[in-house]
Amino acid sequence: MMFKPNQKKAISRLHIIQGQLKGLEKMVDQNKYCIDIIRLSLAIQKSLQSFNKTMLENHLHEHVSHQFTSGKEKQAIKELSEIYFLNNK
Repeated sequence: MMFKPNQKKAISRLHIIQGQLKGLEKMVDQNKYCIDIIRLSLAIQKSLQSFNKTMLENHLHEHVSHQFTSGKEKQAIKELSEIYFLNNK
């Protein structure tokens, strides 16, 4: 479950990413300049990072605090550790 403001923010970010991906595909299809394609690809990666940040903030507020107060801190720590290591591969 997501807080409404975070849900709106996440959906908005996903719409931006979808547009960027369509643009990237079009650039590749039209054989545009490689550096311009890479710039857009990097922008998409930053957009995904922003999306992940929104999701993580929501998870911390919505789920982790509840897990710690309901005796499920091991689960919270395990999930956050997994995300941390996935992000740092």
